[in-house]
Amino acid sequence: MAVVKKGLGKGLDSMIPEKVESTKSEPIKKEEDVSRETLININEIEPNKGQPRKNFDEDAIQELADSIKQFGIIQPLILQKKDKYYVIVAGERRWRAAKVAGLKKIPAIIKDYSPQEIMEIALIENLQREDLNPIEEALAFQNLIKEFNLKQDEVAERVSKSRVAVTNSMRLLKLDSKVQQMLVDGMISSGHARTLLAIEDSDVQYQVALKVFDEKLSVRETEKLVKTILTTKEDSLKETAITKEDSFIYRDIEEKMKKIIGTKVCIKKKANNNGRIEIEYYSTEELERIIELFESII
Repeated sequence: MAVVKKGLGKGLDSMIPEKVESTKSEPIKKEEDVSRETLININEIEPNKGQPRKNFDEDAIQELADSIKQFGIIQPLILQKKDKYYVIVAGERRWRAAKVAGLKKIPAIIKDYSPQEIMEIALIENLQREDLNPIEEALAFQNLIKEFNLKQDEVAERVSKSRVAVTNSMRLLKLDSKVQQMLVDGMISSGHARTLLAIEDSDVQYQVALKVFDEKLSVRETEKLVKTILTTKEDSLKETAITKEDSFIYRDIEEKMKKIIGTKVCIKKKANNNGRIEIEYYSTEELERIIELFESII
């Protein structure tokens, strides 16, 4: 029997009755009886299309199905009547396992919720069981905000998380889609993913993620790697910008030095009038010739 954690999703207890009267009756349609437990034909139940959880572990479903065969469904599903069928508000995992176990009818409580309440309950139930991967969780927060015009702090309050936690979760949706999939597949952790957000180039971001996975880098090692990449890129951009600005001057100097030394010369100017001069050589003999040239000048 799944134990519901306390303290998460303070709105959930007020939405779902803590204790219900168990009966063996057929579906009850009277308004005054909608909060009682009843048996529903499993073929009349459909999953909620807005369910935040998209991936279900088949092995875990089979294990639950085996338990259901032995002990039955201990905790009833929460359903809402819609047209000629019922929509799952909470308990899709139990419904899937019950189908695997071959049940024809399953215990449920029929309640009437608003679309926002349905989404909140489904999200809270999954958060309580820690069933959502980081991307599913982030998408669920995003859907609550977009569909019901909620603010991040309002979402945070509904699911008993800090606003910072909700914000950090949703930031993961800015990752390249391939990196998001790596996070879903468990190839990298949320800590790795948040570090990679500093890299704006999606291709570079993905390549670094692959490196993190292949070399089994820790989050700290990943932070150092990303910092190195960003620092190198920043220096390169500075050099490029300055070179373009003063290109006509330095190109002339490069040509003069090329005539003196007899090989290709490249001047790379940095900020604050700093820079470096690169002199190319193509053999040991040519290197020795350049050294002799400098010694003669000295």
